[in-house]
Amino acid sequence: MRPLHALLLIALMAVAGLAAPTFAQAQLTQVPGPNSPTTKEQVPLYVPQDDKVVGRVSIPDEKLAVLVQPEGREWREWRTHTLRLAIGGLAIGMTVVLAIFFLYRGTIRIHGGKAGRLVLRFNGLDRFAHWTTAVSFLTMALTGVILTFGRSLLIPLIGHQAFTPLAEYSKSIHNFVSVPFVVGLLMIVALWLRDNIPEKADWIWIKSAGGLFSKAGHHPEAGRFNAGQKLVFWSIVLGGVVMAATGYLLMVPFAFTGIGGMQTIHVIHGLLAAALIAAVIGHIYIGTIGMEGAFDAMGSGDVDENWAMEHHRRWYQEQLRKGYVEGRQPAE
Repeated sequence: MRPLHALLLIALMAVAGLAAPTFAQAQLTQVPGPNSPTTKEQVPLYVPQDDKVVGRVSIPDEKLAVLVQPEGREWREWRTHTLRLAIGGLAIGMTVVLAIFFLYRGTIRIHGGKAGRLVLRFNGLDRFAHWTTAVSFLTMALTGVILTFGRSLLIPLIGHQAFTPLAEYSKSIHNFVSVPFVVGLLMIVALWLRDNIPEKADWIWIKSAGGLFSKAGHHPEAGRFNAGQKLVFWSIVLGGVVMAATGYLLMVPFAFTGIGGMQTIHVIHGLLAAALIAAVIGHIYIGTIGMEGAFDAMGSGDVDENWAMEHHRRWYQEQLRKGYVEGRQPAE
């Protein structure tokens, strides 16, 4: 029995000898206290936080230490689901409302018929500012819709190989066209701000809905711009400024904020885009099939005298006094 006991004792000593270095290494790799010296083996690779999962990196860009951000899943759900519903719902909803209104009212005609005499409504600079803003906005809206809906709608139709360059070009065009949009925005502010200041007559226009539902051809008196046009003006100006600011922040990611801030900026940019697209659809409707003679204002710049009298009576009287009505002498 004594030789067996000796063998067992030797085996236990060997196991203890092998375990000692492992236990010592475990002690060395424990997270040190705040005042303890650290070695590279003691640096923690994972630091738990409540709102994100980060690691420890040695490069200057600390953003790359964020491995997982739980809020990113919420943002992705908003980007791929909620934003599409907002843009699609507002655009389609506005189109349906306008279609119903058109079936009820039809094209709003000039009640007294065309007089054949023209009134200068917008000069060349006015029209240049309008169309610069309008064309650039529509271009950004189209490219933005491609980027938003492309993955779910276009890829099944045209495939990945065709959609990839389309998305790349759309993004480049979207960014580039933002410059003339801002230029046009600044121009219409400089040209039309004075005539878009709210006034008491606007409330009368709003209460009667501008006479849009009146088939007798009665429209409230208005100056150069009525309350509806002023609403569109301020929507485009204020919304456009915020759209431009958020858009340029998205073009320089993380220059001024972190991941959470970038997600918030994207939400604001997307929701404003949805609202402005719906507003512009209504604006296009009134300026084309919705109202006879309205397109001439931004087409040729001249409108019919009867149209001016019916929709902008006070402004028409000012133009008459200045001698801007074709074939009429200035009013005394």
